[in-house]
Amino acid sequence: MKDYIEERVLEIAKYIVREKATVRQAAGVFGVSKSTVHKDVTERLPKINPLVAKKVRDILETNKAERHIRGGKATKLKYTASRE
Repeated sequence: MKDYIEERVLEIAKYIVREKATVRQAAGVFGVSKSTVHKDVTERLPKINPLVAKKVRDILETNKAERHIRGGKATKLKYTASRE
């Protein structure tokens, strides 16, 4: 694997752990696609650093479990703002 890819994978992983960020947030910060972030943390990261990969996986699982709540809040906010 190329050095710059490994470096990106580790930087994205550190960001996700530090900020408890979603894949979408990490993609925006690092200027890559959601698919790239997902591939980095699910396929490449376990080969580079399995311990960090476990932490990232746990955070992403939490985000996945909570996403329906965030979606509901966003919808509520959207319609509340449009009434005003």
